[in-house]
Amino acid sequence: MVKINRVKVLKLFFVLIFISTSLFASIATLKKATLKKGELRLSFNQAYNKSSIKVSNLKNPARKVFYIRDAKLKNKNIDKNLKSSYCRSIHISQYKKNVIRIVLEVDKNYVCTAYRPMFSYMSYHIPLPKSKSRKKSVYNKRTKSKKVKKSVKVREISSSKAINESYIVPTKDSRRGVVVLDAGHGGIDSGASRGKRKEKDLVLKISKYVKNYLNRLGYTVYMTRDSDKTLKLTQRTKMADKKKANVFVSIHGNAIEGRRVNKVQGVETYFLQNTRDARSQKIAARENRSVLMGAGSKLSKKVILDSVLSGPKIVESNKLAISVQRRMITNLYSRYKSIKDRGVRHAPFYVLVGASRPSILVEVGYISHPTEIKRLFTVAYQKLIAKGIAQGIDIYLNNRKNEIEF
Repeated sequence: MVKINRVKVLKLFFVLIFISTSLFASIATLKKATLKKGELRLSFNQAYNKSSIKVSNLKNPARKVFYIRDAKLKNKNIDKNLKSSYCRSIHISQYKKNVIRIVLEVDKNYVCTAYRPMFSYMSYHIPLPKSKSRKKSVYNKRTKSKKVKKSVKVREISSSKAINESYIVPTKDSRRGVVVLDAGHGGIDSGASRGKRKEKDLVLKISKYVKNYLNRLGYTVYMTRDSDKTLKLTQRTKMADKKKANVFVSIHGNAIEGRRVNKVQGVETYFLQNTRDARSQKIAARENRSVLMGAGSKLSKKVILDSVLSGPKIVESNKLAISVQRRMITNLYSRYKSIKDRGVRHAPFYVLVGASRPSILVEVGYISHPTEIKRLFTVAYQKLIAKGIAQGIDIYLNNRKNEIEF
């Protein structure tokens, strides 16, 4: 009799294991996200594995981040109407193929115990902070450029004191990361110019502002040039490897010639990859001619393109470019309503080839455009865009650190 009971117990045990395994084996779909009774409540189409959820805290700005493995979104706009007075913003996205990421942007990091309600395998509740938020979000929920009516006047800020620098906070942590900044052109290579206004001077000033912001955030920053001097291509690219940098950022100003000179304006960010886009090819060709001018470089076009096509850091460079472009546009749009977001693009820039780490090239605006050139050479614009670059780098590296830990 005892033996029979043991057999029954074992059978029941294996049945329970089978049920629990099958319960969490497939990918769960997040159908709905709602705010109720001070909580963010998630509803899935089936049971999910609670132990696969990872929670972390990020700083500058403060965010509580949830990663839910083996899950996908029912639609991309699931967080569209999620607005709470207890959070500065709530973002839900498909972080990876089978990983959902939830980001609660808060005034300061707080302790909360997310839970699954009793006997409810398809729900997950995340308590929000108890006190209401008093600050505005530093992120734009959607990064697409907005069309501005002609009647809207451009708000110009000429005083550097008018810039809100609350995002940049001093820190004693000098081990956060290493960044190499490359101020484009220099010395005998002036880059684009209009009268006495030269690209080489503009990008050097912006690069110095970026360095200052990053230093205050705790990063170690090196510049390929901190004065008006001519550099060889290898001097620019090898520094990133020599200093064991986390990222390499080259800063430039844009320009065009011809009938559209009064029409083309805006900010864009590039990462290294070959392209068939005619406009990107033209911009890359102009920058490449400058960077090789008088450099005595023996790099052949074939070697460069081979590096472009086989570069292992393309994906990470793309992420870095997106982060930097987003922050620059957010900052600039707060002061200059007619700013043009030209997005993230890829092109074969020679200056990005030699650095074996995430690398981007930022075009801070068009010197050839009559309105944009006036902005570009004001301290207010330079600081806004520099702060955006620094914030974008910081956000990317924080996310990257979290990915590695995850």
